[in-house]
Amino acid sequence: MKTTKYIYWTTTIIIFLFEGLMPALTSNSELARQGISHLGYPDYFRTLLTVFKGLGSLVLILPVFKSRIKEWAYAGFTFTMFSAFVSHAFVDGIHLQTFFPLLILSILMMSYITFRRLNLAG
Repeated sequence: MKTTKYIYWTTTIIIFLFEGLMPALTSNSELARQGISHLGYPDYFRTLLTVFKGLGSLVLILPVFKSRIKEWAYAGFTFTMFSAFVSHAFVDGIHLQTFFPLLILSILMMSYITFRRLNLAG
């Protein structure tokens, strides 16, 4: 149980940093604007992603939110990560960088698995 909590909090904090804090701090940068444009998405999509990623990461990290809401956040991040992988693959082809969203998705899945274990145990 102690190991499960450690894995849960470590993976969840990583998701919070990569999917919540980093987009919030960098979404208005020129690099972020170019990245969204390069993938063919309109600029308002950058703002939409930033807001939903920020809210979703808060839902995951704050214990006050109930399991059902957390499940929705996990689902949203799963769709986002898989969509990022597909977008990069179609626009840029298959490169090492294309797989980065899947790496983050694997960390998210570890967070989810341990979240479920903790929920069922407690």
